[in-house]
Amino acid sequence: MRERDSKLRRRVAWEAARLMYFREETEYYRAKLKAARRVFGPDVRPGDLPSNREIREQIEAVARAFEGEKRVQKLGEMRLEALRMMRLLKEFRPRLVGSTLTGHVRRGSDIDIHVFSDSVEAVRLTLEQAGLPHEVIRKRVVKHGEERTYTHIHVSGQFEFELTVYPSELVNYRFKSSITGKPMERASIEELEKLLAREHPQLMVEIESDDAETVVDRFRVYESLLLPLEKVKEDPRYHPEGDVLYHSLQVFECAREESPYDEEFLLAALLHDVGKAIDPKDHVKAGLEALEGFITERTAWLIEHHMEAQGILDGSIGARARRRLEASEDFDTLILLAKCDRAGRRVGVKVPDLEEVFEYLRSLERDFQ
Repeated sequence: MRERDSKLRRRVAWEAARLMYFREETEYYRAKLKAARRVFGPDVRPGDLPSNREIREQIEAVARAFEGEKRVQKLGEMRLEALRMMRLLKEFRPRLVGSTLTGHVRRGSDIDIHVFSDSVEAVRLTLEQAGLPHEVIRKRVVKHGEERTYTHIHVSGQFEFELTVYPSELVNYRFKSSITGKPMERASIEELEKLLAREHPQLMVEIESDDAETVVDRFRVYESLLLPLEKVKEDPRYHPEGDVLYHSLQVFECAREESPYDEEFLLAALLHDVGKAIDPKDHVKAGLEALEGFITERTAWLIEHHMEAQGILDGSIGARARRRLEASEDFDTLILLAKCDRAGRRVGVKVPDLEEVFEYLRSLERDFQ
């Protein structure tokens, strides 16, 4: 490329960056096309257009020129707010993506987070319970002749959030960046915490303050995980009762009849299948990740091994695995959970609703604390 053409291309990239920084344009293609016409006139060749990566680099330069040190402060504040939102949405395994992660923020940039759930309503319920105003927007996109619909939740606040809701089965899928064409950079809660500690250590005081002051109602967490199960249907040959929520309530009722004052056991019965709305391929692991910090070690152990307990009942588990489970003092309780799990597959039986279940569990908490 001749030096003159290279300079003109940089001018186009700078002008496109300026258009996007000041929100005159929000899409890379429209910004670069408008910028190229201003530099070259109406006859624009494809080779005159800079790449998205070139424009992003110039956006960062524009931001530095107009904002100075304030930009670094703003970036840290945006990352801190992203962490707070991700902690709120922990059960949906959020991943921070976009400019807040990469550092290429500009004026008006929002915070982009991917969440993974088969129920948009479950995500909305969590936001409503936190008192966060939001709006669900479904966007149809046609690319390479294929039409897709993306579900976004826009959350208003000090910074604007765009949550993109994907099916739970895509949690490990590596999306490609529209800017670089490579796998998209993304960060989990733990990875974002490390980033903040490394690049914005002065904000760690606020994070630690959040940890000390935030008290989450565990029953709200249970509710947000259980409600999506109403839309999860299983093979009627093995589960003729219907959806997984109905099954879970049956298992809870059976457990309450067997051991009405063992709260840890009752929670295992109620929550043992919550992972099926998150990752049906490994619902035990997914459920335990979502419940981490909200159940005791004993409840977690019962949930972790409830599928193996089914193998004990039908004789399909190996002797070594059985001996390992038998070594636990909760082995008999695990077998009881497995029996309740099997009993909770009846059609048309009456079960309590979630409000009644939670009130009963809260009463145990009050009476035996």
